[in-house]
Amino acid sequence: MDRRDIFPRALQYLIAIAEQGSYTRAAETLHVSQPTLSQQIKQLEDYLQSPLLDRSGRTVQLTDAGKIYVRHARRAWGELNTGTRAIHDVKNLSRGSLRLGWTPITDYLTCSLLANYNSRYPGITLSTLDMPQDEIESAISEARVDIGITFSKPTGPEELSGPTETFTLFEEALYLAVGRVHPRAKRRKRMSAQEFGMESLVQLNTDFALRHHIDRYCHDHAIEPHNAIETNSLTVIIEMVELGLLATVLPSTIINTQSGLYAIEVSPELPHHTVSLIWNKSGYKSPACLAFLELASDWSSHLLQEKRIQ
Repeated sequence: MDRRDIFPRALQYLIAIAEQGSYTRAAETLHVSQPTLSQQIKQLEDYLQSPLLDRSGRTVQLTDAGKIYVRHARRAWGELNTGTRAIHDVKNLSRGSLRLGWTPITDYLTCSLLANYNSRYPGITLSTLDMPQDEIESAISEARVDIGITFSKPTGPEELSGPTETFTLFEEALYLAVGRVHPRAKRRKRMSAQEFGMESLVQLNTDFALRHHIDRYCHDHAIEPHNAIETNSLTVIIEMVELGLLATVLPSTIINTQSGLYAIEVSPELPHHTVSLIWNKSGYKSPACLAFLELASDWSSHLLQEKRIQ
């Protein structure tokens, strides 16, 4: 006999009979027929190969085996009820978890989105992982993260036909960023690509998409960049630029939110990039995941509206 045919309903029936001392009263309490109740208990006893109830007296009593089994059955039934409540909690977003993969750039650019999500769904635990963009795509396909937040060049529809689905949050322009003691901070006039090539830079290392695109820009304009420092930390980059004579390339939003950084336009202009969400097209999307995608869409629309007003 397949135990899936017995549990968990038989546990509920057995506990009710033990509490009521009667098949009739237990059936009334559970709103089932007495034959149905008897059949379920008989199947359970057959499966366990042991009588659980003594039916010889005026009231139904538990056998010694029944007493032991009911003690465990109560515990199991409580766990099943807890599991049911947990599922309801997940569905109504009072609890759950969401795993996000992002780059050292997109964490700076989308922290307010995460703050909004946490404010609306405080019971959802957010886990964030910093990783290169290529690793985010792998983590999505391997279900190690639920949603990725990427920073890349705008892509055409033909490039979105893979296993991931993409939603663009907003577009970012790139500028040379310098600190207050840098000579260009005083003039802040547009610079040529050749002048850009003469700057000593602190950059993300070659694992990251932003670095790839800067290197491509330099290649396309016959520039040999001077990379004085390479790191995987955006915080290190910002601090090094603020404190000294090194420069870097950053999105305009990051530069504008740092009081010690100044944006210098480069001509021809540095490539624009999009901040996008990616997720598995065919993979399971939890209620927490779906709620994040919906909120992100609203958040993106609000950002675009603010930019139009400005």
